[in-house]
Amino acid sequence: MVRAMKPAFPLLLPALVAGLIAVAYPAAAGDKVRPVVVELFTSQGCNSCPPADTLLGQLASRKDVLAMSLPITYWDMLGWKDTLGSDANTRRQKAYADLMKRGGIYTPQVVVDGVDDIVGSREQKIEAAITARQADESTVPVSLGVVDGLLHVSIGGGKAAAPATVWLFDVLDQKTVTITGGENQGHTLTYRNVVRDVRAIGTWKGEPLAFDLPKNDGVPAHDGIAVLVQQGNYGRIIGAAMLSGAEFQAAH
Repeated sequence: MVRAMKPAFPLLLPALVAGLIAVAYPAAAGDKVRPVVVELFTSQGCNSCPPADTLLGQLASRKDVLAMSLPITYWDMLGWKDTLGSDANTRRQKAYADLMKRGGIYTPQVVVDGVDDIVGSREQKIEAAITARQADESTVPVSLGVVDGLLHVSIGGGKAAAPATVWLFDVLDQKTVTITGGENQGHTLTYRNVVRDVRAIGTWKGEPLAFDLPKNDGVPAHDGIAVLVQQGNYGRIIGAAMLSGAEFQAAH
């Protein structure tokens, strides 16, 4: 059963990261078409979430999809505190609900490219949404790299509607958790591309843009990063890229 809730979480936009270096920097020539972004809002305390978690894991292996798990915190009251839950993830889900004019929030919920809201275990509907979004040509190239110990984020110019928020996600490539309480007691679950923190790092206004950030920003238990360019604050995603845990940790 899908679990729904109407918690009173305020809509908050994370503060801009201090000390960013922003310069005009064109995206590399020949950038690939961006992946479609799939965000799964899930919880270790929700017994309807494991099938969605499994599906997200399958999507995370695809090159044409940027799939992330965003564990929320409001089901901690069900007898098990989510060991990966984040208030930042909960705020993001609540912001989507406000923008989409939903009556509340629920798990498991998938949001595809910031525009489609789907129950996270409904594979056919998620696949249809991914296919539909692949036809959208209004995209902005995003490239990531590490230079001299700094994470370099490069966003190209584009004709998509601006301004757009540039989001930085700290991502844990994989985590296996044994659940010893609550609705999933006795189960061992594996999560892929777990978002440990998310914050806004700037605004794209249609012109090429770049940021240099510290590679290690102090967020615990993460080994990769993703960057999304999203119209408004939580609207349509028009640019995305990820450095996996292995890629990110191997870079110097």
